[in-house]
Amino acid sequence: MQTQPIQFDAFNALADKVAQARIEAARAQLGKRAVLLCHHYQRADVYRHADITGDSLKLSRLAAQSDAAYIVFCGVHFMAEVADILSRPEQIAILPDLAAGCSMADMASLAKVERCWRELSSVLNPDEVVTPVTYINSAADLKAFCGAHGGIVCTSSNAPKILEWSFARRAKVLFFPDQHLGRWSGYKMGIPLDQMVIWNPDLEMGGLTHEQIHNAKIILWHGYCSVHQMFQPSQITKFRAQYPEGKVISHPECSFEVCAQSDAIGSTETIIRVVKESAPGTRWLVGTELNLVDRLAAEVKHEGKIVQFMADTICMCSTMQRIDPQHLAWTLENLVAGKVVNQIKVPEHEAKLAKLALEHMLDAS
Repeated sequence: MQTQPIQFDAFNALADKVAQARIEAARAQLGKRAVLLCHHYQRADVYRHADITGDSLKLSRLAAQSDAAYIVFCGVHFMAEVADILSRPEQIAILPDLAAGCSMADMASLAKVERCWRELSSVLNPDEVVTPVTYINSAADLKAFCGAHGGIVCTSSNAPKILEWSFARRAKVLFFPDQHLGRWSGYKMGIPLDQMVIWNPDLEMGGLTHEQIHNAKIILWHGYCSVHQMFQPSQITKFRAQYPEGKVISHPECSFEVCAQSDAIGSTETIIRVVKESAPGTRWLVGTELNLVDRLAAEVKHEGKIVQFMADTICMCSTMQRIDPQHLAWTLENLVAGKVVNQIKVPEHEAKLAKLALEHMLDAS
């Protein structure tokens, strides 16, 4: 009987073909005891094994509704945290590689947000006039911070509605960690750009004057997605010159300038839906992660649709790429042996507050 977890070293050198076969064998043995979730940005050689695909919130909610004892999340760390928070107590959330993180999420730490809150207190009373809003792409402790301070979580699809909820309660919003989603969502609500200021956590008072803080409607954290930073307005200009009939769709994590020049803006789920529902023969330029774009291009090719990646260089979520067939095989074979590796467990007090902020979001949207 296996008493210790199987070590990963034995899997590291596995050929991909061998790893794939071992994944399939382990999945057959586990049956419905394990559900395998894959985010849209997941690499193809892992995505092929998914039971459920989608964006991070959708995956977590569906996994919680399943009968599975083990939730194997092929995404990044914050996604597995949300799965743990929303799942039933007896379910176990697992991340095949703990190094699969999110550089954007890492740009806003609890220590920096708490310091921001203290510094804002020297100018105004944030607990009375500021609603903290965290993008779901953030650590559980930041979701808990929002829960503790009357705040809320948002996704890329419901951010404008969440801002409406926030402004109905307090005059200002502190939005972290993605400045671009916050700016675009505020702009769509009619908030002037000069009333949305950047808080740089590496500078005293975020680099802002007291007057700027008082005049701001939205205080945007200086954070961004490294993938979506690669997309530039010049790429759209070039596309439109070559294909005047073409359409452009971008994720709201792109810069304001890219969003402003796009025909449509939307979450991963929205991008997929809009392109699939478009007329046969349509040509699209898509501003989001490469794995999603390549997969979508293949799925609509038979309708004569052409889907192009916006950036001139390869641009994928490098941290999510860390979850490879070797890590997945290792994770699943340990489960077959009755061992759990890389469990993601949010502390109970933190999970309670984070769930409160998530429930605010679900109620509001």
